[in-house]
Amino acid sequence: MTSVKILAVSLVIAVSAGAAEARTPINQEAHINDTLRQGFIADAIADNCPTMRPRKLRALNELTKLRDYALKQGYTRKEVTAFVESKTEKKRGKAEAAAWLKKAGAEPGKTQAYCAVGEAEIAKKSLIGYLLRSTR
Repeated sequence: MTSVKILAVSLVIAVSAGAAEARTPINQEAHINDTLRQGFIADAIADNCPTMRPRKLRALNELTKLRDYALKQGYTRKEVTAFVESKTEKKRGKAEAAAWLKKAGAEPGKTQAYCAVGEAEIAKKSLIGYLLRSTR
């Protein structure tokens, strides 16, 4: 191998290693976390409002798209699986969703507030609303 080829291979390896090190940890990647948070919010609304139902196939489709996004960002399948299955990360996501809902006026014991937030999100055509179906 010529010295130019060795240098080129070394440069590719160095750049690849640097890019991997510079990547944001998956539990801090904004798009991934925002999307999951919206899913947790939709779940909480469906769990607390008798006139809201989760759209499970849509949720599954969104998770598949999110997984593909994560893989394109350079995260490994192992990293994605560990993140999604982490009890700590689920707890964090649910806490963030609860805080968002509380700010919107929906908290445990306020069934109609959950319903109102769900209806508003459906009307806004947000991801939260996309993941819900109203039975009103």
